[in-house]
Amino acid sequence: MKTEYERDGSAIYRESFATIRREADLSGVPPELERVAVRMIHACGMTDLVADLAWSPGFAERAEDALRAGAPVLCDSSMVAAGITRSRLPSANDVLCTLRDPRTPRLAVDLGTTRTAASVELWRDRLDGALVAVGNAPTALFHLLDIVAAGAPRPAAVIGVPVGFVGAAESKAALAASPLRLEFLTVRGRRGGSAIASAAVNALASRAE
Repeated sequence: MKTEYERDGSAIYRESFATIRREADLSGVPPELERVAVRMIHACGMTDLVADLAWSPGFAERAEDALRAGAPVLCDSSMVAAGITRSRLPSANDVLCTLRDPRTPRLAVDLGTTRTAASVELWRDRLDGALVAVGNAPTALFHLLDIVAAGAPRPAAVIGVPVGFVGAAESKAALAASPLRLEFLTVRGRRGGSAIASAAVNALASRAE
């Protein structure tokens, strides 16, 4: 006996997004971020995620402008990079993750930090005007804030949604409160993850839902 279920991918997307819009309270989300919130919810299945979203007023415009101008997307994990749909990117943007760069392990030892944080050091020559997507490691987000405060180039915008129990909530609070005034999008608290980060990039990359 053949199991009955929806097999049409387009229909699944349509119904998923319609369900999110029915169940999630998007009234506090500005129009330019609504589709981003919808895709982030779609990535995790939690319609209450919207209550924990926080952003700077210019985030969506700066992030979209950066992508259209061909800026790279700098990712803290391979999973974030893998989740970005290349066909949605408006300018064949580079998607970079330096975690597996052969220089990273030595940098981690020298800096006394995690490999993910150390990999952020290798972003310096691509950081100016880039879109940053941190979906895994709080240490990467903390290190990004540290190097920019110390004079590294400023990214155009930061999606900061690391997940976890140690440092995740704190790193995101630091991003939101930073005197650097970076344009940012985050999820307050422990929730986050690579799928949510790449979903946000995908939504910013194309206005097609």
